[in-house]
Amino acid sequence: MGVVTVDFDGTLYQGDSFKVVMEGANQAFGLKQWTVISKGLAKASTAGLTKGKNAFKLSFFEAFAKSFKGMTRAELDQFFRRLVEIGKDDVHQGLIEKIHEHERQGDQIIVLSGAFQPFLKAFTDAFSLNVHIIGTELMFNQRGLCTGHVRSVVNGDEKVNHVQAWMDRQKRFGYLTEEESRDTWAYADSESDVPLLEFVKHPFVVNPDKSVKKVAVEEGWPLFG
Repeated sequence: MGVVTVDFDGTLYQGDSFKVVMEGANQAFGLKQWTVISKGLAKASTAGLTKGKNAFKLSFFEAFAKSFKGMTRAELDQFFRRLVEIGKDDVHQGLIEKIHEHERQGDQIIVLSGAFQPFLKAFTDAFSLNVHIIGTELMFNQRGLCTGHVRSVVNGDEKVNHVQAWMDRQKRFGYLTEEESRDTWAYADSESDVPLLEFVKHPFVVNPDKSVKKVAVEEGWPLFG
C-alpha cells in the first residue's frame, strides 16, 4: 500500500476547465456576478501577460471566488455539480480505471489540483472515486456564507508542500505508516507538476506537451495513456 497523487487539469480531466467554469457561470450568474468576474478577468489577463500563467490562474480563481460571495455551501455544491455535468465527457477514462485499481490495492489516493475544492468533490463523487481531495479552498464566515476569498491556490511547489503536510498528519494520527509514506505515486501532465513528479517514487506523465515529454525522457519517467 502507498500514497497516490493524481493531478486534475490536463490529467484526470482533459477538457478545458476554464471553459467549463465560464459555461456554468453563464447559466447560473446574473449581471452583478458577471460584473465582478469581468473586472477579475481583466486583472487576470494583465497578470498573465506580465507575470505568467500561474499569476493568471491565481487572479482567475480570485475573480470567481469574489463572485461566490454570499452563497451557501449548498448553493455552491449545486453550481459545481452543474459543472461536472457540463464537462464529464472529457474525463480520462483510463486513469479513472487506474484509480480504481489503486483503490483495490488499498492505496490512499489524493486528487490534487488548483481547482476549487468543492468542484473536485463534486467531480470525484460523480465517478465514485474514494479519494482525499487537496484543492483551492473557499473561505466561509460563521453563518456558512462564502466570503469571496480563497486560502491559497494549490499549484507547483505548493502541491508538494500540501502532500507532505497531509502525509505528516496521516502518520501522526496512525492512518499511514512510515513505509507506506515512502511508496508514493504521481500522475500529472504539466511543467508546474515537475516538482511533484520529482518528489514521488513512481512518477507517471499523462499526455504531456513537448517540454514535459522532454523532461520525462531525460528523467526516465514512464508515460501513461
